[in-house]
Amino acid sequence: MSNHELFDLTGKIALVTGASRGIGEHIAKTLANSGAHVLVSSRKIEGCQAVVDDIVAQGGKAQAIPCHIGEMDDIENLFSQIKSEFGRLDILVNNAAANPYFGHILETDLMAYQKTVDVNISGYFFMSKLGAQMMKEQGGGAIVNVASVNGVIPGDLQGIYSITKAAVISMTKAFAKECAQFNIRVNALLPGATDTKFASALVKNPEILKQAMAHVPMRRVAQPEEMAGTALYLVSDAASYTTGSCINVDGGYLLA
Repeated sequence: MSNHELFDLTGKIALVTGASRGIGEHIAKTLANSGAHVLVSSRKIEGCQAVVDDIVAQGGKAQAIPCHIGEMDDIENLFSQIKSEFGRLDILVNNAAANPYFGHILETDLMAYQKTVDVNISGYFFMSKLGAQMMKEQGGGAIVNVASVNGVIPGDLQGIYSITKAAVISMTKAFAKECAQFNIRVNALLPGATDTKFASALVKNPEILKQAMAHVPMRRVAQPEEMAGTALYLVSDAASYTTGSCINVDGGYLLA
């Protein structure tokens, strides 16, 4: 098999959540560039459609489907639509996430806690469950959960977010272990500090950024497109014997 064939996703249906910007946008575009028909999803249809338009302009296949993964009804409606329209799902990238609170863990209020847990744990869990049920019926598939290095080492002033990302790492391994028998591979991508709107509390504050970069051997923040290649690897035939893995894409942060 040639290198091109290893990463060829032609004919695959791929769903990417949180794909209207940042890491999700670049993963969606990379999967489309490799031949997948990409379902671009996030809460707001306008942002999704802009990404779809870019993909189509480049000769790719994509469509926008809105979904708030913190809402169970939205998740069920999403999979109902995918089933009726495509009859299958080959690739699921859980990337949508919430991080509404940046501050000391002792000041975390119930609303911030609940929103973070609803999206980052419940959302990922039920997206994975319904996605894997479809994959089981068709004989296999691949799931990638976008976690975070904060799931390994809690980020300063990012307590509940870090806790939920640790849960995503554990969830990845649990699904991988129980779904391998159905030819479903489940892996996680652990980004380090990345220059996105989502991470603006970190990357737009010079003092906090300087402290953070002191712990990154490569001494710089990642660009969101630098996460896409690992996601492509994990959903492709190149990773056919890889499941339950958590790949750090962090400039060496977790080596420190």
